[in-house]
Amino acid sequence: MIDINTFSNLLKEKGVTLSDDQLTKFEIYFNMLVEWNENINLTAITEKGEVYLKHFYDSITPTFYFDFNKVSNICDVGAGAGFPSIPIKIIYPHLKVSIVDSLQKRIKFLNELSNKLELENVAFYHYRAEDFGRIENIRESFDLVTARAVARMSVLSELCLPLVKKDGSFIALKGANLEEELKVSNQGINILGGEISSIDKFFLPIEESERNIVVINKTRKTPKKYPRKPGVPNKTPLEFT
Repeated sequence: MIDINTFSNLLKEKGVTLSDDQLTKFEIYFNMLVEWNENINLTAITEKGEVYLKHFYDSITPTFYFDFNKVSNICDVGAGAGFPSIPIKIIYPHLKVSIVDSLQKRIKFLNELSNKLELENVAFYHYRAEDFGRIENIRESFDLVTARAVARMSVLSELCLPLVKKDGSFIALKGANLEEELKVSNQGINILGGEISSIDKFFLPIEESERNIVVINKTRKTPKKYPRKPGVPNKTPLEFT
């Protein structure tokens, strides 16, 4: 698919220049991902070129459209093997990152990974997103919340927007079905205090698959009833036609 030099050059074309130390961190990340994936289901993608393109590069794409220098405190919901927040953290080391995932085994991997990469100001939480968003000192405390390949927009908004502080942002990394998802999720986003700021459509290099970066601004506080109990957003999402 791509090698590390192509990865570096593709990012350079987008204004992201990686140091030797950062490139080394991505190599360590890849090796740990493949090693741990033999015992834990972290990813179906293990070929090196595909990992670099479909996980690492793809995770970094929000930085092409949103200025991460303007935020300091971010939360990644349902990060799985650390996407998109760990690749973004490697590039923007000033970020204070909180990662939420419902599976303890993935949290263990992320802890080990963070130690190996010598990342500072990274915290991991073993929670369902619905429960995490109801914790008093955590709710509406983040400058930015990210999510990639977690759920459709109507569900994702309820999991993420309650965590975003007023005047903060939520970034969703979505694929080709975004238009259909937005048809039924716009009113729900509004109920949760959000307003779509921008949608940037592009195609992943080499394989040319469609991607969309959705930026939602938090214009008002989220009503206290949201997020609802675990499982409810997925079963009865805030969808309106």
